[in-house]
Parts: sequence; structure tokens; C-alpha cells
Amino acid sequence: MNHLIYCVDDDAPIRELLEANLKREGFRVRAFSDADGLLLALRDQLPDLFLLDWMLPGMDGLELCRTLRQMENTQSIPIIMLTAKDQEVDMILGIEMGADDYISKPFSMRELTTRIKAIFRRVHRLENASGGAMLRLGEIYMEPGARRVTVDGEPITLTLKEFELLKMLLSSKGMVLTRDLLLETVWGYDYNGGTRTVDVHIMQLRKRLGAAERYIETVRGVGYRMSGAV
Repeated sequence: MNHLIYCVDDDAPIRELLEANLKREGFRVRAFSDADGLLLALRDQLPDLFLLDWMLPGMDGLELCRTLRQMENTQSIPIIMLTAKDQEVDMILGIEMGADDYISKPFSMRELTTRIKAIFRRVHRLENASGGAMLRLGEIYMEPGARRVTVDGEPITLTLKEFELLKMLLSSKGMVLTRDLLLETVWGYDYNGGTRTVDVHIMQLRKRLGAAERYIETVRGVGYRMSGAV
């Protein structure tokens, strides 16, 4: 399957470079100079992944990310943010808005394509997971095959990374999972952003779980575990 990627960047040379290299890797690509063009294109066809530059004219990439997460037909499509901002607070903002990944400029095309392929492998794995392997802890119910999570009977929307983190924690109830293990398993590549990335995603996952976040226990200096009564 040739995955379709929507890429938005107001810098024409970067946009053309992204489009040419991603097509060379076998992806189909539609490139846009602003958020309005991308949003208009959604009326015709939905992509399999979004690449969003942070600094855009009009609606910036952060607001576009939030908008896509609020739209029913795009809320589960993976999003990678591309930005010259490299402060931790910026990474947190991007993840809070719903980004699955975050790459600071300048970056290599090899790094970008590696991350894109890793995301598509995970999407494929989730789509082909057994629908019968229900996971539960307290009021948290997860159906991996359907990529569905409910808390106290109410459905919640998770990004791909949040979903995989929760799945790994639920599958390993009572076990301490180190940050390095979570990073290696969920991200699946040599991620140079450090284990702080895991902490930020766990923080956002806790927010989405509401009162059920109490089941995620921080093991200081080590990592996290899921604990509590079934």
C-alpha cells in the first residue's frame, strides 16, 4: 500500500525537498503552503499521515494540529510536527495538541522517513491485532483490535503513541517498565530526543484518563507501572 502523506510548510524549498524525497521512498504526497489548503483538501481525500510545520502563515501548525484532533474524521490520523523550536516546553505543547511525534529542524530525510515508516508499521500492527484480546484495569477497558478505549463506559480519544503506551502498561500490569524499554518498544527507532519524551507522553495520557490516571504509578528514577485492582 502506498501511503498518502499531507505535508504543509510555507518554505517552498523545504516543501519541495520533502515532497521529492518522500515520493522517492514510495509514498504519495500532497504538499501545501498553509493550513487552509490542507483543510480544503480533506474534503476530497483523507491522508494516512500529516507532516505539519509549526511556523505557518495564518493558522500555525500547533493550532492546525489541535483542529485535526477535534475533527472526527482526522482525530486518529498520525501527526508529526516539524519545527525549528527545540525547547522542552515546545515539545510539551505539541504533544498536548495531539502530535504523535516531533522533529526539530534541521533534520535528515533519513531520520524523517525512518520515523514515518515506524509509525506506519505500528498502525498496520494495530489494524491487524486480534479483536478478542480485551485489556482491562478498573474502569479502563481497551480493545486493541478496534483501537478503542473507554473509561467508566465513556470513549476517550488517544494518539497512536498514547494508545501504544497504555496498551503496553495494561499488558504488563504490576511490572515496572523502564523509560528506555518504553522508548525502544513504542517508538521503535534510535530516538535522539531522550527519555523525557516518554515522560511527556505519560503526562498527557494521564490527562486523557482523568480519574483513572491513578493506575499509572511513577517508579522514581526507573519508569512506570500499571497497578490497582482489576
